[in-house]
Amino acid sequence: MQKLIIFALVVLCVGSEAKTFTRCGLVHELRKHGFEENLMRNWVCLVEHESSRDTSKTNTNRNGSKDYGLFQINDRYWCSKGASPGKDCNVKCSDLLTDDITKAAKCAKKIYKRHRFDAWYGWKNHCQGSLPDISSC
Repeated sequence: MQKLIIFALVVLCVGSEAKTFTRCGLVHELRKHGFEENLMRNWVCLVEHESSRDTSKTNTNRNGSKDYGLFQINDRYWCSKGASPGKDCNVKCSDLLTDDITKAAKCAKKIYKRHRFDAWYGWKNHCQGSLPDISSC
C-alpha cells in the first residue's frame, strides 16, 4: 500500500506542468520568447503582481470571467474555456496554465499591442513608476 501511495505522488509531481519562476528565471524565459528588453522590467512587474510568477494561477473575477496563467489572460475576450482554441488569441485557456509559456507569451504580446499595459490591473495598480530591479539577471 505504501508503495502505491509513493507511486501516485511521483506521478502527480511528474505530471504537473505548472511552474513558479524565480525573478531571473522569468527574465530569461521572457527573453527566450522575444519580449523587448526595454520593457522587461514592466513585464516582470506585471507578472509578479498578476500571478506571482506562477504559471498555474487562476482567478475568478467579480463579473464571472476567469484569468489564467502567468499573465492572467481573461477568458471573456482572449481564450476559450472549451475543448477547441478560440477567441482573440485562438487558444484554449488551459493551454495558458503550463510551464511552456509559448502560447501565453504570444497572447500577452497581442493584448499589449492593442491595449499596452493598461489591460492589466496588476500593472496599473503597482508598476507605474516602481519597477523591479533585474540588473543581476
